[in-house]
Amino acid sequence: MIIYAPPTPATRVPVIDLSDIASPDPGARERIAREIHVACRTIGFFYVTGHGVPSDIIARAFDVTVDFFDLPINAKNEINMRNSPAQSGYEPMAAQTLDSQDASEKAAPPDLKESFYCGLELSPDDPLSLKKLRGYGHNQWPAQMPEMKEALVNYYAQMTNLGHRILSLIARSLELEESWFEPFFNPPAATLRLIKYPPQPPKAVFNQIGAGAHTDWGSITILAQDNSGGLEVRNVAGDWIVAPPIKDTFVINLGDLMARWTNDVYSSNMHRVKNNRSGGDRYSIPFFMSPRPDARIDAIPGCVTADMPRRYESCTSAEHLNEMFRRSYGYSPNAPRTA
Repeated sequence: MIIYAPPTPATRVPVIDLSDIASPDPGARERIAREIHVACRTIGFFYVTGHGVPSDIIARAFDVTVDFFDLPINAKNEINMRNSPAQSGYEPMAAQTLDSQDASEKAAPPDLKESFYCGLELSPDDPLSLKKLRGYGHNQWPAQMPEMKEALVNYYAQMTNLGHRILSLIARSLELEESWFEPFFNPPAATLRLIKYPPQPPKAVFNQIGAGAHTDWGSITILAQDNSGGLEVRNVAGDWIVAPPIKDTFVINLGDLMARWTNDVYSSNMHRVKNNRSGGDRYSIPFFMSPRPDARIDAIPGCVTADMPRRYESCTSAEHLNEMFRRSYGYSPNAPRTA
């Protein structure tokens, strides 16, 4: 039975072992699903171990991340994301504001980070129908780093596979068939992002940090973080909990679309990044896995009851993500713009 009792404040982000995810014993998968259910109800975040992603593919992704941000600014701006119909490519420092407002009700300052975005890389044999959907087949790659494309395409494939496995467990945690999400993610509209956070300057303006307090927009996020630390998650009591790097893990969190799908049974939780203790640059690689753009998001069976009335109108994945992009960057992804 799905639990509707109000969640209690979490004091830590739980660690869940996925080693038995392929077990023929349904009881083993059921155990993992129960742990995921508790995590999604209480804080919307959890670490995963035993995920099966090769360590060399993860290390290679971090190598190209560091090398890319070390390129001259002119080289990075050659592939500025504002030149791309899919918003792939380079996002300059302080281009995004995730925190909508600060404690004094003034407009929040921009985040202290720079990024690179890419989506699904299509081959010439892929169906033309996918190329018409925003987010597919429109990547920009730096000419100075021909090795970057292969490294990130390999990493993207690993994250996609892991994302499907996690979604199957989330489905089971909601008392659905493990395949319930598959039609919505065929294929997923997933985005891979490389992020560099410089050390936070001592004279930064009030509330200007690496990434302001925000929720993620899509369904699930799979985050690889380096050893610098700085990620913090807010619990239901409003307290900020540190989510430190743990060797050989990914951090998983739910996004706003999963909250819509579950009618807020599961949490899309506030989190932020402060790079004010490491003394050096912080690098992270989040993978945002969302449904295909034309997928319609409506309440999952069992998540609307007399005690839990419907909270969200039906919408497509693209409608939701476009609105969140507009709020964060100040322009619509489909509107004309200049670089």
